[in-house]
This record gives sequence, C-alpha cells and structure tokens, in this order.
Amino acid sequence: MKNEKDELLDQFISYLRFERGYSEKTVESYSTDLYEEKKFWQQNGGFNGWQKVTERDIQIYLQHLADRKLARSSQGRQMSSLHSFYRFLIKRRIIKIDPTQTIVVRRGEKKLPQFFYQPEIKQVFDSLQGDKPLTVRNLALFELFYATGMRVSEVSGLTLKQIDLDLNTILVHGKGNKDRYVAFDDRAKNSLLNYLNNARPYLLKDKDEQHVFLSNQGKAISVRGIQYVMQKTFNQAGISGKVHPHELRHTFATAMLNNGADMRSVQELLGHSSLSATQIYTHVTTAHLKSDYEKYFPRNEES
Repeated sequence: MKNEKDELLDQFISYLRFERGYSEKTVESYSTDLYEEKKFWQQNGGFNGWQKVTERDIQIYLQHLADRKLARSSQGRQMSSLHSFYRFLIKRRIIKIDPTQTIVVRRGEKKLPQFFYQPEIKQVFDSLQGDKPLTVRNLALFELFYATGMRVSEVSGLTLKQIDLDLNTILVHGKGNKDRYVAFDDRAKNSLLNYLNNARPYLLKDKDEQHVFLSNQGKAISVRGIQYVMQKTFNQAGISGKVHPHELRHTFATAMLNNGADMRSVQELLGHSSLSATQIYTHVTTAHLKSDYEKYFPRNEES
C-alpha cells in the first residue's frame, strides 16, 4: 500500500520530516495511520482523493475502529494524524473545508505518571557502591536522570561537548530538533566526574568516541540498553516490578513541583512544547497532597 504514489501524503510526510523536524519514528507513525485510513475507504465504497473525504467517511472509519475494540488512545492517535494532515492541506490551500474539524474522539481517563518516592531513589543509589566501571557508570547515569528529567533518548545520545561542568548545565538536543538547557546539582556532578575520570576510560575502545555513557563494548549505550540496565539495577536494589527510564523523568518533575517550582520553569526543563503536557504532574502532586492531608489532618482521626 505504501508503495502506491500519493502526492499529497508525500508532501505531508516531507513537511513533517524537514519543516517540523519530527523523528523518523513519529513520521512513520503518521504515515502508517494515514495509509490505513486510505486503505479502509478504498475497500469500503471507494476512495476518490483526500479532497473528497467527508465528515461521514471519518465517522464510519472511527466506528470501524470502535468495532475492532481499539483502545480510545489508539483511536485518538489515528484521529490526531487526520487532524494534522487536513490542517496541512488547509494551510497549503489545497482544500477549503476540513472534514475533521467537528469530530472529537473522547479519550479515556488519563493515567497519572508513575514516579518513585525519595526513599526508593535513595535505595537505588545506595545499592550502587564500589569502583567497578559499570557500577560507577550506572550511578552517574541514574543520578543524571534524576537530577535533570532528561528523556532516555537524550541521555543515550548525550555527548561530552554538551556538558558544561563549570556551570553544571547540559545543552540537550530534544524532540523536534529543539535545544534546551538543563541544570544538575553537585551530587550528580560528583558522580559524573567520578565516571568520566575513573570508569569511562576503562570502557572506551575508540578514543574518538564522544558519547558520554558507554556500554561494556565501548560504544554509546542504546535506549534499549539503558532500559535493560535500569530494570536490572532497580530490581536488584529491591524495587520490584517493571520500571522504565521515563519514570525517573516523572520523578524529577513531581519533585520539582512538590518543592514549589514554577510550572513554566518545569515545562522548560522538561522540553515540553505546551504547558498542558506539564500540567499532568499537578494531578500527581495534588493526589500526593490529598493523601498527606487525609493522613495528617487532626480532624480526620476523629470518629
């Protein structure tokens, strides 16, 4: 299906890739959604071009997704792809009416981000004692995650020249080619210096390698590699269940807001393009406050 020539889709994909700077994974997701939608219309009554798709066509497709018991989040993603595509067509004056503009997919209740409590983080850091190169690396790795809220892909791709050890800052190359600065504290700095001076040289195989965090093969540790190391490290430290680096990002954001940080500042540090993406953490902190209120407010103890 994707081999079939579709000039409008080709223009849109080119726009996402080169003008918006989206990652290949994101571009592929948009492309897959739109080709699936086109295929459905071709097989169910014909497809006469994107300009001829009507609101009714889209409603029928959404009903098809619902009949397949597709999750609300997946339905919403498919609708989001169509919304973006038709906004592009309107912007380029290829069409005059957007058939998606009145259609809204009700999303299911948004799950609150999972995060670690301070004692759990301490438990993990305390478990990473010793001078073995991989142990020293892992401590620096997780200290940096916790202190900066960086994404796993950003940590995996981090290079030496991005770090300013004098100012305790990192120039992060984020999603959509958006750069931002993040800060880190002295504890993270000390762990990082210990790794750079005493462990990284033992892991290094190629003196031209510029990535900060290396695998035992001497190459940049991959996203999957970080996930594996985190799962193993946290489980060995007594944190049971499945864990993911993104939970350290959530932990950073929650800790910042719990300690009075301005939401705009947290948005900047996380590299969120909109404040709404950061506001989810206020629900976490509110839930935490409510829990403490119910636990400690004196009148709640009265029968």
